Formats: sequence, C-alpha cells, structure tokens
Amino acid sequence: MPRTNTLSPDVREFLATRCYVHLATLMADGSPQVSPVWAETDGDLIVVNSAAGRVKDKNIKRDARVALSATHPEDPFKALMIRGRVVKVTEEGAEDGIDRLARKYIGGERYEWRRPGEVRVAYYIQPETVKTL
Repeated sequence: MPRTNTLSPDVREFLATRCYVHLATLMADGSPQVSPVWAETDGDLIVVNSAAGRVKDKNIKRDARVALSATHPEDPFKALMIRGRVVKVTEEGAEDGIDRLARKYIGGERYEWRRPGEVRVAYYIQPETVKTL
C-alpha cells in the first residue's frame, strides 16, 4: 500500500479514467459531507468542479481540508485514497473545465445540466497523502 504526497504516473493514469471520485468536505459542526464528483489533474493538483453556493462550495471556503476516494472503473479492488487541501478556488476556466469533464465522463461536448445563473467553480486540491491499493 504505497503512500506519497505527489501524483505518481500510476495515480495520474488512474485519475485519467472515468472513475467517480467521492469528495469529502467538512460541515461547520465538523461532520463529513460526501459528494460524487468528476475529477482531472493539473500537474500534481487534482481539480474538481462544482457550482457556487452548493454545500461543498461553502464547506471548502470555510475549511480547505478535503479527502477523496475512488475505485477504478474496470477493477473495483483497485482503489485510491487522498487527503489534502484546496489551495485554489477560482471561477476562471471553470466553464471550460466542466465541459472538458463532460467530454471525459459522458462523451458530450458540453455539460448539459447548467442552471440559469449558475456560476461554475474549480477547486484545485494539493494532495498531502496519497494511498493506493
């Protein structure tokens, strides 16, 4: 069970698959909140995308500590667990980012579930611990 705080080529390859990542954030009372998300990498950072004002958005802006887990789409016994911190929250590039993730996960050109007035946000996560099984 190797542990590291960087994204090895194997972890990058894992995250390049259509694996669904479960993102855990912390509620104000310290309890966990978990959401399935789409993810991609940017160097050694993991990037997830959401809409401004959602629970995970509020939680991350209050407490940057997060955890992620995923199982490989072709082998459920191959798993990835990451703990880290959100080091950047930005709207810049988030619209393009969600469209890129839609191409990866559903094969569509655009993310088709946008709501009127929705503002997309990208969260860049710096891993502190990366564990693979």
